[in-house]
Amino acid sequence: MTKSPKFAFIKARWHAEIVDKALEGFRQRLTELGVDADVVTFDVPGAFEMPLLAKKLGETGSYDGIAAAALVVDGGIYRHDFVAAAVVNGLMEAQMATGTPVFSVSLTPHHFQPKPEIEAFYLDHFIGKGREAADAAVQTWRLHASLEAPKAVAA
Repeated sequence: MTKSPKFAFIKARWHAEIVDKALEGFRQRLTELGVDADVVTFDVPGAFEMPLLAKKLGETGSYDGIAAAALVVDGGIYRHDFVAAAVVNGLMEAQMATGTPVFSVSLTPHHFQPKPEIEAFYLDHFIGKGREAADAAVQTWRLHASLEAPKAVAA
């Protein structure tokens, strides 16, 4: 029987009240799937800090997958486009360098405004994105577990 998975979940602290909903959705979905996973959380200041931590966590070999959640908003100076691209590319590089799957729950809305109705939309949206990340993490964990070579039996 396959052991229970262990996942890392990195959360950027910009717009923490919204980003934290992704973890909520992630955990909800794992429960619904009947997957008794160990989910270890890590907080970073912002999205830009996520790829390096993902790489370091992947290098430990302790995790079956790493999810990284952030909300990178348009502050009116186009910096968000560069940050978002750097983050997604960095997460992909971390995954490829370490062999540990990395799942992005990083969103970049172009017209985010801190108004109650917009924040309410993203609070719900991040729950859904966290659920999607859990589905992807479990599917990938199961796939990778099925690819592991059987252990040789000593004669």
